[in-house]
Amino acid sequence: MAVQSAIVVGAGVAGLTAALSLAEIGMRITIIEQSAQMSEVGAGLQISANGARVLDRLGVLPLISSQWLQPDCVTLASGATLADLASVPLGRFGVARWGGPYGVLHRATLQQALLKKVEDNPSISLMLGTRIDKPSKEALEAEAGMKADLFVGADGVWSKMRTLVEGAGQAKFSGFVAWRFVIPEQDAPAFILRNRVTAFTGPDAHMVCYPLKDVGAINLVAISSGEDPGHAWSISPTDEQRREFVSRALAGWNHTLCETLLAAPKPTWWPLFGVSDGHWTDNSDLVLIGDAAHAMLPFAAQGAVMAIEDAYDLAAMVRTMPIGAAVLRYEAVRRARVAKVRARGDFNRFAYHARGPIRLARDAVFALSPPTRLAAKLDWIYGYKAGEQPA
Repeated sequence: MAVQSAIVVGAGVAGLTAALSLAEIGMRITIIEQSAQMSEVGAGLQISANGARVLDRLGVLPLISSQWLQPDCVTLASGATLADLASVPLGRFGVARWGGPYGVLHRATLQQALLKKVEDNPSISLMLGTRIDKPSKEALEAEAGMKADLFVGADGVWSKMRTLVEGAGQAKFSGFVAWRFVIPEQDAPAFILRNRVTAFTGPDAHMVCYPLKDVGAINLVAISSGEDPGHAWSISPTDEQRREFVSRALAGWNHTLCETLLAAPKPTWWPLFGVSDGHWTDNSDLVLIGDAAHAMLPFAAQGAVMAIEDAYDLAAMVRTMPIGAAVLRYEAVRRARVAKVRARGDFNRFAYHARGPIRLARDAVFALSPPTRLAAKLDWIYGYKAGEQPA
């Protein structure tokens, strides 16, 4: 293999997974991260079988298996009546069908497990507190103290590495905002079941709830339309802003559910940004992965898993072909895959936020759809085998 070294910019889920994946094929890696210490913002993550299989191959899954929860199902329910509308079985059924588990956990738990594997790997060096405002390949090599055969931009939605890719996309506000709540498990109402992921739906809004076994809490994320706050990430809202959100976006929802959100401690308000369509490589030796390439909305719960797939597919292509061909093949394969998953997310948003006659038609279709049929429609997502795509 001619490609022997890489510089990865960014030490989030995408960057750490990329470093481990590339080290697995015999490369020497330096990760450059601007934060002085590894502290992950955010709350819960859903990791489906297509991501869990990669984590297992990298030795990460055993580190989180005792901390995450494997839900029995993902269920769609009415935010107004709390009645179940449709359900996809997971648990043992999912493992048998898709070849890997489906788990939910706090983002920090996954990042710490990835970090431990990185720190234990002698082929990987991690440089924290290293900020490069105007990146160039020469500047990255000088900072890392090494020549690199491959450069990987894993620096998120506000990526600076995108400036090195002609025709790259740009961060753009999606028109949606996410309100995130993490409440102690004992404070959550009993109808938020502890053995499943529940997506409560309503006109123009939905809320996803699931337990975080690793922190003894319930993760709740409510998503609706909202205003563009500019270049922002996580915002601590006022009580007045919280009340306005609940009364506007969740009007007509179950009273106890709304009161739970009004009483929850320290919510955060996250504007949801995507990345416009554009190139992901410089056609030579630099690639973008994860949110830097294709930040996507959470309607398919695949954002983190797409980054994990990116990393493992990239390593497989670098292992089997010349670097120039590998980056071109990476972009072609991953662009098609991400576009299809994004389209599924758009469909979910339409279904979750439906109102009026469309909502009634949706409920009727769900009522006639057995769980196994709904599961079969997800085979192409959860059954994907990263690292095994044809050359």
